[in-house]
Amino acid sequence: MATHEFELTDPPDNPRESELWLQHALGVIVFEDVRDYAMQKLPTDLPEEALMAAKQAIDNTIYGFMMILDGVTGSLENKSHSVQIRAAVEMTEKDSARVVQTIDVLNGDGMCMGYHSWKENDFGETPPHIPKRPLLDD
Repeated sequence: MATHEFELTDPPDNPRESELWLQHALGVIVFEDVRDYAMQKLPTDLPEEALMAAKQAIDNTIYGFMMILDGVTGSLENKSHSVQIRAAVEMTEKDSARVVQTIDVLNGDGMCMGYHSWKENDFGETPPHIPKRPLLDD
């Protein structure tokens, strides 16, 4: 499902739990709007072995992106400068666009650590999302 098919849950009151909730929200966005999108674009007539290889390639790509977000990889340097990607996840009030909370993911708990639970559809004790409509059984 794409993120527009979900509703954001209310953040926890506890500051630490709210930080984790916000990081899990990033995971929902990446896994629903990138990983699941790519999985849905795979040809349905692929042989099983090719399908498994394609799915593994998608997962490897997402994990590589998580390594960049964690600062493990993704830096270009010379003698005097360096360039790296910085990413933040932020929550805003819809009506005013006022920023309520921001986390630089480089200073978070680790996108690579989150990846493994997100891959299993585990978005923490207080998931940041619920379906807008009931899920249909497969």
